[in-house]
Amino acid sequence: MNREELIYRTMQKHMDTLPVGFPATPSGVEIRLSKRFFTPEEARIATCLSMTPQSVANIYERARKTGISIAELQTKLDHMVNKGCIIAVKEDGQKLYRNAVLVVGIYESQVNRLTPELLQDMALYTREAFGREIFQVRTPQVRTIPVGKSIPLPEKYHVGRYDNVRELIDNNTGQLAVANCICRQAMDLRGQSCSVSDLRELCLILDGEPYIDMGLARPITPEEAFDILDKAREAGFVLQPLNSQRPDAICCCCGDCCGILRNIKQFPHPADYYVSNFYAEIDPELCTGCQVCVERCQLDAPYMTDGIAAINLDRCIGCGNCVVTCEAGAVQLKKKDEETIPPRNSEDLYKKIAAERATRKQL
Repeated sequence: MNREELIYRTMQKHMDTLPVGFPATPSGVEIRLSKRFFTPEEARIATCLSMTPQSVANIYERARKTGISIAELQTKLDHMVNKGCIIAVKEDGQKLYRNAVLVVGIYESQVNRLTPELLQDMALYTREAFGREIFQVRTPQVRTIPVGKSIPLPEKYHVGRYDNVRELIDNNTGQLAVANCICRQAMDLRGQSCSVSDLRELCLILDGEPYIDMGLARPITPEEAFDILDKAREAGFVLQPLNSQRPDAICCCCGDCCGILRNIKQFPHPADYYVSNFYAEIDPELCTGCQVCVERCQLDAPYMTDGIAAINLDRCIGCGNCVVTCEAGAVQLKKKDEETIPPRNSEDLYKKIAAERATRKQL
């Protein structure tokens, strides 16, 4: 193994200790991916970071052995942020840096700069190792919340703010932004464009200033965000915010393009892999057999029996899309008996995932 290969292998092993790992493969495609995202010097710097945001001074204590100056380190870190290789946050006016996981993180930051070669490597890596990595823990990185106008009446059910997309937008304190959906960009690049909708600007970012600065997103108002959500609802997209009470982003997803939905759709019990506090129920006395819910569902949960629709709860993730298009009012969302309260923020989310991953490795 030459010096450069050793640098990338060292970084791979470091990245594999993150909450969402970066496992090695027989083909070595993970090294090829690493080279697409990091230069050798950036790979060395990445091994000096962790998932805990740290100052340049703290990072320099580990990076100084490479001979880099603290001024050069600052420049390199900011460049890596702009490339989407690492993440910068501001705390008490200070800029801090941390590692980013491959998904959701580094890959999503390649929006608007995807290449066929990157997609080919990502597909191979998913087949060889990363697909298993994503689904090895019980706590997913994203959750499902009902689309607007599908939530039951407040006086009937207590609905947490984290399950109400309007409240997430209304109570957001960051700069709202919207970015193109990388999943749909990928499918367009493969020549397999979405059959559900021609909408592309669908990734809502609740603290979007960093992504605006990177040129990956544009600022929007709450009213514009609601307009995007209305269009997404009309198209039948599933709302998938990051799995925390204060999510960083809300994705509008379909079974054609979304990597998560597209893959889990193939499983016999997709609902087992989702976090959702609701499920759909059909009143057979009201159902007219129009089959709109069957055609609209991204996970094939509704089905017809004797001319009346029914719900396969092994496939229902409580997105609410069948509710808002049932003209007969036969479909309602029901709240599950046991509510799942998401982690407080992304830091708590990744701590929880890391703990589950560590426990699994010990078994």
